[in-house]
Amino acid sequence: MEIEEKHNHNSHEHEHEHERLRPRDTPKSWSELPLDLLISVFKRLSFANFQRAKSVCSSWHSASKQCTPKNRIHWLVLFPEENNNNSCTLFNLEEKDKLYRTQDLGLEFAKSFCMETCGSWLLMCNGMHNLYIVNLITHERIDLPPVEAQHGVTKMERTLDDDVFRITSHNGKEYKGIRLRSPVLWIDEKTREYVVSWELRGLCVVYSRKGDASWNQIPETSSCCDMVYRDSKLYFLSLFGQFRIFDFSGDIPQQTFQCGVIVERFRLGIQLRQRSNSLSIVATKLVVTVTGEVLKVEKLWRPRSETWSFRVFKVYSSGFLKKHNLIYSLGDESMLLDQGITVLANDTDGFIKNSVYLSVSHGKDVHDIFLFNLETQKTELLHKFDCSSVQFPRARWFLPSFRLT
Repeated sequence: MEIEEKHNHNSHEHEHEHERLRPRDTPKSWSELPLDLLISVFKRLSFANFQRAKSVCSSWHSASKQCTPKNRIHWLVLFPEENNNNSCTLFNLEEKDKLYRTQDLGLEFAKSFCMETCGSWLLMCNGMHNLYIVNLITHERIDLPPVEAQHGVTKMERTLDDDVFRITSHNGKEYKGIRLRSPVLWIDEKTREYVVSWELRGLCVVYSRKGDASWNQIPETSSCCDMVYRDSKLYFLSLFGQFRIFDFSGDIPQQTFQCGVIVERFRLGIQLRQRSNSLSIVATKLVVTVTGEVLKVEKLWRPRSETWSFRVFKVYSSGFLKKHNLIYSLGDESMLLDQGITVLANDTDGFIKNSVYLSVSHGKDVHDIFLFNLETQKTELLHKFDCSSVQFPRARWFLPSFRLT
């Protein structure tokens, strides 16, 4: 009995000793971790893990508002093949074995076609050629002016058939039907200020901004080959080699730069059907780098061996370049060819540096996403997941942005 009492007494002594050794500010649960420690952890997380961590508890959610994810990388949104499927599949390069599915985005979304992306926003065109912007995450929607509401010398009207358009050019020539080519989209996540631009049937480039009731035509912008919008500037390249920069920072866009750029003529359908083994140019694209340089990218195809290749030229770098030099490396950047931009690449965000990410398409349907390594000159399929259970012939890059609420 005495031994038991002694044992118990010693046990109490040990407990008191542990109490003395235990720091008084040690948290009893994960929710009580110090704010500065939580912020330090959040700053080191990838974008996907950042979103998971902030939902652990209210204190973690509060701490997440005081910092941003270490890496915001582009994801792929994969659109369903069936037009009665109202949701999309999302693919994150950091998590190659996982797919995410969005909530129901509505019947009109299922019957619409995605023309371009900016952040979490998609530029959509429905079967009646009505344009709208929708947020993939929040489902917020912004309707754009009717395409026939044109301000400029080119006139356009919608016929009684409601899906047939009659276009009259500045010289009186009439066209039937509408072609919306080279679309660009930019939107500010906070203010919802936006710029949407596209080429109208090879006649001119049009744009609309927040508050506009019509589409404004930019003079002398016919025969568009490609366009990119970045940092309040619209970069325009015509099929005839006119490269122009328009500054959108003011009320009316102003041309700030112009030069000639060689554009090799290409005929995509014929060249893809040819069985020779010579390289043929099937597309010429503009790409704006992280540092603001502008590249001309020639996409080449070798039919017999069914291989891709690329030629990259620097055409603008804070001023006129006497020579548009061929470049062989993107350094620590990766090129998203469809979006016309480069992004910084490292070992943790899923992107491989000095590589071109491209979609291989037939008509409007994207079948596969590939990456082309400029150093090895080799092409490989980007996604390795099983496609048998999910049909998504169309894909677009987007940069997810979740509200910190």
